[in-house]
Amino acid sequence: MTTNLPTRHIVLPGTTNFRDLGGYVGHAGRSVRWRVLFRSDHLAGLTPESLSTLKSLGIQRSADFRGVQERTVDAYAWQGLHTHALTVEPTVVQKAIALIHAGGSLSVADTVVLMQETYRSFVRENAAQFAQLFRLLLEEDAPTVFHCTAGKDRTGWAAALILEALGVAKADIEHDYLLTNQFYQRPAAMAARAALAVPQEVLDVLWRVQPGFLESAYAMVQREHGGMQSYLREVMQLDDAAQHALRARYLQA
Repeated sequence: MTTNLPTRHIVLPGTTNFRDLGGYVGHAGRSVRWRVLFRSDHLAGLTPESLSTLKSLGIQRSADFRGVQERTVDAYAWQGLHTHALTVEPTVVQKAIALIHAGGSLSVADTVVLMQETYRSFVRENAAQFAQLFRLLLEEDAPTVFHCTAGKDRTGWAAALILEALGVAKADIEHDYLLTNQFYQRPAAMAARAALAVPQEVLDVLWRVQPGFLESAYAMVQREHGGMQSYLREVMQLDDAAQHALRARYLQA
């Protein structure tokens, strides 16, 4: 049997990792609505064709998790797109390059540890920014895209939290998270600059995602809050009414 479901990965020149969160089965068997929640790498390189596609999708808001310098280097201000800066400063790449420049060495195992530390920082130090995303989503159900630079780590954790709040199964959340490895392509100039300082095998860790990265965040949530539901309530400030409102807006009736 064939279906006519919308496409999850949307070809949007200027991005490589622009995806729809729709279709995953959530609370009470209701699926996440298509074409209202999007995740992406940064939007600074969008072409006129891409902007036309963005308009046709009805996207009116972007939530930008990039740090200050990232937003300065790759700035965008697209007509009709209201941008919200939810600043989460990147640390792992800077730590890696600084260590190598100081004469140290960085193994694949070291890099994995750095990535896991980064994800744990999302849970605790950067919780306010992710909670702010939920406040935006509760204001109105206008189609929204949230992103960072590559759309993999900060964006990946944001997507996991949204899907958790909508009652999507952990296996589906991990599946969505790992799709970055299928779609994201590093810009050639960025890859060349990074390769001058960082070994290729380390870059492969930095620019891809692994189940263990996401799991390190989940483990901290479990350890410090007793589980995701408590974390959503206590830290993301999603009480019963807020979760009901999210599900009413972003799940199929």
